Amino acid sequence: MAANIPKQTKFISDHTEGAVYLDPVKNHHLFIATGAHQKNDIICHFTAREICTTPSRFTVQAGENKHILLSPLHLQYINHSCNPNAFFDVDKFHLVALRDIEAGEEITFFYPSSEWDMSESFFCKCGENNCMGKISGAVHIPKPIINQYRLTQFIQSKLKEDHSG
Repeated sequence: MAANIPKQTKFISDHTEGAVYLDPVKNHHLFIATGAHQKNDIICHFTAREICTTPSRFTVQAGENKHILLSPLHLQYINHSCNPNAFFDVDKFHLVALRDIEAGEEITFFYPSSEWDMSESFFCKCGENNCMGKISGAVHIPKPIINQYRLTQFIQSKLKEDHSG
């Protein structure tokens, strides 16, 4: 499994669906798949350990004023990618594989797939060919681009409303 994990990372914790590592050079956590998953597999189930009315960097948006803190807690270490391999289905409470995932591969998701207007935007460094640069939420992405991604029902409903792009 260690083939895809950067050399300098330190193991933090092990879980059924993955392991948490810390890259001390970048001060960045990673969630690495401990087993292989096929496209459309349910990687794991999750619940809302808390429901908040405002977003934070640790919540996943499930509705207009509904932002959930994930349980199990280690799922908060699933990082953003502009070419994600997983999706948080906040209606069914499943983490779903968007494509085949190999053991040892970092599990990632596309933050704007669930976030309309993020509390903290950031400059993406995923390194993918389709990297968008600044990530601020679905509202800030033109429809032709955002519609290429799997999106939560909430984001889909917001896109049906007046949206630039």
